[in-house]
Amino acid sequence: MRIFLVRHGESLGNLDERAYGQFGDHNVPLTRWGHRQAIGAAEAIASHLKTLADVRQLQVWYSPFLRTRQTKDALLEVLQPDLIGKVREDYLLREQDFGLFTEIYDHAEQRQKFPDEFEKWARLRNNSGKFYARPPDGESRADVAQRMRLFIQTALHDARDGDDTVIIVGHGVTNRAFEMNFLQQPVDWFERSYNPGNADVTLIEGTHAAGYASTLLHHAADRRPGEESEMREAYGAEVRIAPRSGIPDGSGT
Repeated sequence: MRIFLVRHGESLGNLDERAYGQFGDHNVPLTRWGHRQAIGAAEAIASHLKTLADVRQLQVWYSPFLRTRQTKDALLEVLQPDLIGKVREDYLLREQDFGLFTEIYDHAEQRQKFPDEFEKWARLRNNSGKFYARPPDGESRADVAQRMRLFIQTALHDARDGDDTVIIVGHGVTNRAFEMNFLQQPVDWFERSYNPGNADVTLIEGTHAAGYASTLLHHAADRRPGEESEMREAYGAEVRIAPRSGIPDGSGT
């Protein structure tokens, strides 16, 4: 079995966290650079597939969030149409739910707006560990890992004969939790690892009998000096982050 685990390309939220409040986490689009990154990820997958002797039709799964759907579309633009099998969305692949702290990723702002809830979350992280602590009304990383296990047990139940090729387009935490579960790694592995970069491609390969291993197949290009101000608009539309009322916008987005 062969799994290409793809994180979505750069989104407006990766440039400026205010995008999550402006659009809603589920509706944050890719940037133009993020779309270019996704095309690069697709080219890396296509190049790797050409080295293989026999490839079954690709089974494509993706998160329902806009940035992952746009990344999936970019992959399908590049990959050979005759290689594409079923293309399916699954809500289990969505990003981690931060509950009350959704759209607020700055700890100082979280503490200011919800002081009691923030202190409780801080105690949980200290006492139980970051992996198990749930943000108020949200999900812990353990919760995300549990739904990734459910995804593996249900969505991939028909891909267990060792010859299937699967592409999964997800998010940083969910992709890492998927890799942890599929490779049967301990919690300590998750705590010591990092989220993949935008449009990075992790290849998981092996058989049930011999076991599986993962490698970083493709690391997406970062912005080069002088490109920081380019291609920061939303992919497919001239959209930028709205400046805060009464506060100068120094983000350059």
